[in-house]
Amino acid sequence: MSASLQGSSEASSEVSDASLIHSLRAILGARHVLTTPSATYRFRKGFRFGMGDVVAVLQPGSLVELWRAAKLCAESGRIIIMQAANTGLTGGSTPDGNDYDRGVVIISTNRLDGIHLIGEGRQVVCLPGSTLHDLEDKLAAIDREPHSVIGSSCIGASVLGGVSNNSGGALVQRGPAFTEMALFGQMGADGKLHLVNHLGIRLEGNPEEILAAVQAGQLPEAAIDWNAGRGHDENYATHVRDVDADTPARFNADPNRWYEAAGCAGKLVVFAVRLDTFEANKNPAVFYIGTNSTSDLEDLRRHALTHFDELPIAGEYLHRDAFDIAEKYGKDTFAVIRYFGTKYLPKFFSMKSRFDVFAQKLPFLSDHFSDLAMQVLSRFLPKQLPKRMCEYRDRFEHHLMLKVSAPMTAPVRAYLEQWASGTGGAFFECTPEEGKLAFLHRFAAAGAAVRYRAIHTKTAEDIVALDVALRRNDREWFEVLPKEIEDKIIVKLYYGHFFCHVMHQDYVIKKGYNAMQVEHDMLPGLDARGARYPAEHNVGHLYKAPDEMVAHYRSLDPCNCFNPGIGLATKTRNWVAESV
Repeated sequence: MSASLQGSSEASSEVSDASLIHSLRAILGARHVLTTPSATYRFRKGFRFGMGDVVAVLQPGSLVELWRAAKLCAESGRIIIMQAANTGLTGGSTPDGNDYDRGVVIISTNRLDGIHLIGEGRQVVCLPGSTLHDLEDKLAAIDREPHSVIGSSCIGASVLGGVSNNSGGALVQRGPAFTEMALFGQMGADGKLHLVNHLGIRLEGNPEEILAAVQAGQLPEAAIDWNAGRGHDENYATHVRDVDADTPARFNADPNRWYEAAGCAGKLVVFAVRLDTFEANKNPAVFYIGTNSTSDLEDLRRHALTHFDELPIAGEYLHRDAFDIAEKYGKDTFAVIRYFGTKYLPKFFSMKSRFDVFAQKLPFLSDHFSDLAMQVLSRFLPKQLPKRMCEYRDRFEHHLMLKVSAPMTAPVRAYLEQWASGTGGAFFECTPEEGKLAFLHRFAAAGAAVRYRAIHTKTAEDIVALDVALRRNDREWFEVLPKEIEDKIIVKLYYGHFFCHVMHQDYVIKKGYNAMQVEHDMLPGLDARGARYPAEHNVGHLYKAPDEMVAHYRSLDPCNCFNPGIGLATKTRNWVAESV
């Protein structure tokens, strides 16, 4: 049952920063209202892009505190940037420069972890700070899985962050994160923050009573509407099989996957989402495939999507150059995950950020001192990759990790034997440890370009990072750049979700060239190929949002007080520049 409820307290739009901070400390406690540049640095600086000043960073410890703080900030005329794990790649969860017309407040939801199982675990209700890793662990105990199980979970990404950005993922059968069921705060045209309950769970009381009940997991089965809406995009499995379609399988600006919290890009204060879970795959097999022919690899993709009764679990692509860069510049990250598990990686990044703040105070240290130090230490780590993978690196330019369920193992093995005998490619069936390391290496590639740039500051200007959705029928999927662009690049890293035709393309730009200009020069070529971008990381502050997407954001946030400037739209109050 849905309900729209307005909160009770109102705040003056004339409140000074000092008065606002005083009031926020009364709500959250002084230690959870950060104001100094050093304390706020790791929240103001994006994982790859984004940086700006803020009035404060808030760390609420309950949904009621989040409601009170967000209501106070929004109704006093401040900009609010909702931030989950700050693992985004396009700067969408941090300020973008300092050209805002109002003060900016970041609300970090890291302390708001909590996951409630409903329907014996068939669905979950996740709070804002819950991570994919936490969700994996909780569901593993009942032999179930969440929508995403690898990739972003390695760096501590949040569940709500994925939903808010329609994030994709490696799992072929499930498509982008999506739900029609959520509990959220929305700023009305009246300038007030309203609580909207579209969880499909009947909850009585005022906003604070509802939020307290959700946080405590007081979600009685009798109050749950099992027909309230979709908890994932169940049509994607059929959609991705259409390999002759002249459109991409998934991309961020697809309006078919926008629904309130899903695809809101921080334009709402999302308190909880309700999602489907999935029966866990037991004893899956991983095949490691190498080839020097993009055409042969595309034949394999098309066959796997159209000739088997069941879709593969995952099919991850890695180019030889990305293999090499990830092996050298992602070695320490790889080792941390391998030996300590993914749950330690967010702490690892937090410690690195704190050290960077300290290093900035010492003028004799490089701005990238932590990266330099970790790169030196990584040289003393033992070799991380299995021998057979390294042999394939020497033999083949293109690598594919194909993960399938136990029932699919035999027919896929038989097909691969036939495929290899008729092409110049080869494959081997991984041991469980090899399979784990192969996928881990693929995901270590995502941060390798950042480290490369930090180490090679004398020759590297910056990074261009694109995630591109190619047409499902595109046989010429491997990029060939014009010479005038190629000459401005030191190294290219190609990797991606091959069966969905979603490619991540990172370019390290030579010193002296403007990276933004190089990126803009690349985009017409992608447009000519019928590609869409970004594919899964949201437009953030790097991409221009299509008009339809900007209209969607305006409908969610008519005052433009939440995350303004997303998609290169105006940052001004009430979208003034958009209406002139």
